[in-house]
Amino acid sequence: MKVRVLVLYGFGINCDFETQHGFELAGASAERVHFNELMSGAKSLNSYQVMALPGGFSFGDDIGAGKVLAIKFKYHLQESLQDFIRKGNLIIGICNGFQVLVKLGLLPGISGDYRSQLTTLSFNDSGRFEDRWVHLKVLDSCSPFTKGLDRLYLPVRHGEGKFLVNDSSTLARLHKNRQVAMTYVDNQGREKPGYPWNPNGSVDDIAAICDETGRVFGIMPHPEGYLYRINHPAWTRERLPEEGLGLRVLKNAVSYFQG
Repeated sequence: MKVRVLVLYGFGINCDFETQHGFELAGASAERVHFNELMSGAKSLNSYQVMALPGGFSFGDDIGAGKVLAIKFKYHLQESLQDFIRKGNLIIGICNGFQVLVKLGLLPGISGDYRSQLTTLSFNDSGRFEDRWVHLKVLDSCSPFTKGLDRLYLPVRHGEGKFLVNDSSTLARLHKNRQVAMTYVDNQGREKPGYPWNPNGSVDDIAAICDETGRVFGIMPHPEGYLYRINHPAWTRERLPEEGLGLRVLKNAVSYFQG
């Protein structure tokens, strides 16, 4: 049977169709589910193995990116989420979805604490919306989403993507626990690249993190934005494989359950 993926939509999320298509290309059975369907019980998280929180602008980022949706999860679906994680399933939050995960406390999930907010994603240092492609170094993290990957080139489109931690000890634990999954680098793969290679000013150039199990994963760039060769900004000038690099992230999630 195919791996079943729940792709959340509603309240301004606007990358749900691309995310659904990406998971279907990866070999999964992906279904778009509105938040209200989960809240009412019309749909259950128990029917799925992967939950994807796509990018977009839920609630128009009115009081901070992802904050309102995180509050709705907290007061309506907190226990369902905790149970979903305990059962060994996967969660991926992309851009706005990443913001939801950190503000809900599911990330970084240090010592199994999925309720305390220890990190955030705040306004870009540039003070503007950043819409560009970025180079990423994939670190030796504990996440199945990054298995077999080394470098990625993906688009970002956000106004609040600056990753911050509550204190230095949290940052140290993220590195020690191999929870830092990706960092921004320049086009030569060099670290500490500065702006615009790091588009938002994230601490330690962090672009993606996971929880201690690796199964809850948040990434600021958009893997669903590079599924095909023709998505690449230089597809008419460079010889590129037909499969976009972003698809490999989604395929890793499907492969996790297929052995």
